[in-house]
Amino acid sequence: MADCLFCKIRDGQIPAKLVYEDDRAFAFPDIQPQAPTHILICPRPHIATLNDLTDADAALAGHLFVVAAKLAKNAGLTEAGWRAAVNVGKGGGQHVFHIHLHLLGGRSFGWPPG
Repeated sequence: MADCLFCKIRDGQIPAKLVYEDDRAFAFPDIQPQAPTHILICPRPHIATLNDLTDADAALAGHLFVVAAKLAKNAGLTEAGWRAAVNVGKGGGQHVFHIHLHLLGGRSFGWPPG
């Protein structure tokens, strides 16, 4: 999508410090971090929300979590714990309508989230 912020980052039109990229996903630090480690993990194809996933996207969706686990391990978060979250729709707190998984770590998290 021409007006998608994350597609522009993917395409290099907006600079971002990529901490991971492969042929299916890319990841970069959140510009408004909610934890000492806060990384956004995005699929390369533009998919607006989890509501738009199909059976054909199952492997891609799973890949985002595999990437999150790798990044958490690289950041030294596996022992203390970390959180993966996906906001869906405006009411769910989604601001950029390109699926993205939030990897958060480096502090304790409560339940339910705030």
